[in-house]
Amino acid sequence: MSSHPQNASGGILRQPAAVWATAFAAVVAFMGIGLVDPILPSIAKGLKASPSQVSLLFTSYFAVTAVAMLITGFVSSRIGGKKTLLIGLGIVVVFASLSGTSDSVAELVGFRAGWGLGNAIFVATALAVIVGAASGGAEAAILLYEAALGLGISMGPLVGALLGDWHWRFPFFGTAALMAIGFILIATLLRGETTSRVKTRLTDPLRALAHGGLSTTAIAAVFYNFAFFTVLSYTPFVLGMSAYGIGAVFFGWGVAVAVSSVFIAPQLQRRIGSVNTMYVALGLLVICLTGIGLSGTAGVVTFTVLTGFAIGVNNTVFTEAAMEVSDAPRPVASAGYNFVRWAGAALAPYIASKLGEDIDPVVPYLLGAACCVAGIVVLAVRRSHLSTLDEVDVDHDYHDAETVAA
Repeated sequence: MSSHPQNASGGILRQPAAVWATAFAAVVAFMGIGLVDPILPSIAKGLKASPSQVSLLFTSYFAVTAVAMLITGFVSSRIGGKKTLLIGLGIVVVFASLSGTSDSVAELVGFRAGWGLGNAIFVATALAVIVGAASGGAEAAILLYEAALGLGISMGPLVGALLGDWHWRFPFFGTAALMAIGFILIATLLRGETTSRVKTRLTDPLRALAHGGLSTTAIAAVFYNFAFFTVLSYTPFVLGMSAYGIGAVFFGWGVAVAVSSVFIAPQLQRRIGSVNTMYVALGLLVICLTGIGLSGTAGVVTFTVLTGFAIGVNNTVFTEAAMEVSDAPRPVASAGYNFVRWAGAALAPYIASKLGEDIDPVVPYLLGAACCVAGIVVLAVRRSHLSTLDEVDVDHDYHDAETVAA
């Protein structure tokens, strides 16, 4: 992701209709991540399930997403970006609809796995399509993608709360309807080929992970994502609020994610560098996770929202680091990185909720904080593999100085 989005701000709104269609679908795709948050307690009650059983909605979704990252480049480089997007959207429409018809947790977990497959195929291709079709250069396109991500993550809990207040099934049907609209828009408005047709092999993302810098970033991201999805998947049960209350808390969290990813992360990168920014954001997560675990209700709300700032910064900096640190093509590096990092997202929900059920609700947050410390240690011990990021930061500073002088 771009560390200088303000340079492209002048052209972000002047985009072809195809870009807006893809961006709209991306917003809905990212909504799917936080959509179920406000309705997790309702799902548990409606299907007579425990928090750990319901947490498998996240586990199945992200486990399939991780594996799917290995095949998206292989597929899109052979059939093109538009067809890949439509396949992904079509799969989401089918499985989001089926999720709303579930009569058991097992069915819902299975349908969420199919949803994760479709979402991975779409999201992994959407950025490349937006960059290829956008006017105003790559930075404007990337900023638009980041804005879609932030808007989707922040709106997901609100939509989940509003529709889930009627019935826990309605958010799934609502997402399917919105994705169907996105399918129609992309089918009619996206013309021509906007992605590279250089064929990639299925093994290329795994081969890319042999690079020390990319593997370091990915391993640290596993720990960070474990903490991230501990907050996202387990906190709704700790809050003990209605769907509206949980939706409001995570809307504030999502706004923090959006603001920090687009505005705060680039500022920190310019001032202290990418790796130091990772240290700061992970350190803030340690404080917030500990605060959630040891606080009363008001403290849980406050620290949950504050984690959004750390998560937004890490989302941007870790993703950009994965793109910049490796000598592999960006789509290949991204696929390898996402394959590893989504493992943390798949593991956290079940482990966190199980620890909370069997031991104490404080334990998942202390484990999440320990994971952030482990991420800092990985970055520090393998710091030499990230020297490329220092060179990128220096290059960005040089170009910024040139811009100011001009």
